[in-house]
Amino acid sequence: MNPNIFRLSVLLAVATIPATGLLAQAPKVQFPAASPACTLKQRVGLTDIQVSYSRPGMKGRKIFGGIVPYGQVWRTGANQSTKLRFSTDVKLNGVDVPAGEYGLYTIPGPDEWTIIISKNTKLWGAYGYKQDDDLARFEVEPVALAEPVETFTIEFGQIRDDSAVLYLLWDKTLVPIRIQLDLVSRLLPQIEAAMAAPGRKSPGLCYQAASFYFDHGQDLNKPLEWVNEGLVGNPFMSFELLHLKAAILARLGRKQEAIEAAKKSTALALKAEGPASSFIQMNKDIISSLQ
Repeated sequence: MNPNIFRLSVLLAVATIPATGLLAQAPKVQFPAASPACTLKQRVGLTDIQVSYSRPGMKGRKIFGGIVPYGQVWRTGANQSTKLRFSTDVKLNGVDVPAGEYGLYTIPGPDEWTIIISKNTKLWGAYGYKQDDDLARFEVEPVALAEPVETFTIEFGQIRDDSAVLYLLWDKTLVPIRIQLDLVSRLLPQIEAAMAAPGRKSPGLCYQAASFYFDHGQDLNKPLEWVNEGLVGNPFMSFELLHLKAAILARLGRKQEAIEAAKKSTALALKAEGPASSFIQMNKDIISSLQ
């Protein structure tokens, strides 16, 4: 018999074997991922930030200078490259990064890491990485940790309304990436428009507007005016407004007025929240700083 015809007949015979026969498929088993996927979301000020990455473990291995070589581009995680998404323009260590999604790559070193923000988000790992796709590169200094971190971790810290720090942690290494937002120029026109609109403003709006001006070093006469507007009618949050007024007056150098406002705030805080109110100590701090 022609050998090709024989092989064809064997294949046809196998194809006709019932599923319950020798070639029946084994039950599907779902195994845990060696490097589980993780999506991290954080709102900083008015900016939404998302990090998508996979988390390898040490598993007794030498990490940096070992399975992650020094001086080579690393996917900064496992599996697909790590991705960063920003809903607004940001600065990373002072470098402008427009709103959008990017690949995060790094080049680890014992004393310095290169952080790479890539326009290419489609790669598996660092395979096919091209420097021509870089949007930005900058260097950061790693920090040695006393205790090892078993699983590669990305997290946010030092969160303020216009900044945060993105931390890369693995083994005994921490790499900080500073995130800065141009919140003031975006929000000031909105605050000005809201406070200039006709009609009485709510105590909450007055407090938030005045607090933003105070916290970001703006003209203090406006927030003082807004705090006084918020105090009209003696709202429930008068102790909060008076504390802010004391802080503004103290910064303006109007010491006696600041002390009086702080004392009034303390008395109202005691009635509203009791002796455990945090405003009692905060008012004490203002008064002690002025004496």
